[in-house]
Amino acid sequence: MTGDWRTDNAIVINAPMDLVWDMTNDVASWPDLFDEYAAAEILHREGDTVRFRLTMHPDADGNAWSWVSERTADKAARSVRAHRVETGWFEYMNLLWEYREVPGGVELRWRQDFRMKPGSPVDLAAMTARINANSPVQLRLIRNRIEQAARAARAGTG
Repeated sequence: MTGDWRTDNAIVINAPMDLVWDMTNDVASWPDLFDEYAAAEILHREGDTVRFRLTMHPDADGNAWSWVSERTADKAARSVRAHRVETGWFEYMNLLWEYREVPGGVELRWRQDFRMKPGSPVDLAAMTARINANSPVQLRLIRNRIEQAARAARAGTG
């Protein structure tokens, strides 16, 4: 992966590191964590690497976009490196998730590096704008769901 990240989005989650790590790395539960995924199917696991298929909820035209990705978690480094195996309209799509304890909780940062294939219906600038618009929405949703789980755990109702 390159060090030149095309997108870089982050949020602070008021919850313990282990809870943030566990909830965001349980790929099978992503349809409950993100609002854009209808399904997450685990295809293969080996050590800290998981290969999975994500399927989005149908778009306005009824298309349910789906692709295979692979991610490797490094709990000691508090980071996850991922890439799309089925790239679709992307020449490549690499992601880095970073977790860092900060005042007020855990900072979760998503960095993405990608390039669009020639002939893609969306150019690089448009896809960058789309990701930069959607990532904060998903990060806020994830923050809210993890903070709710943290409150429930503290109250003994989780």
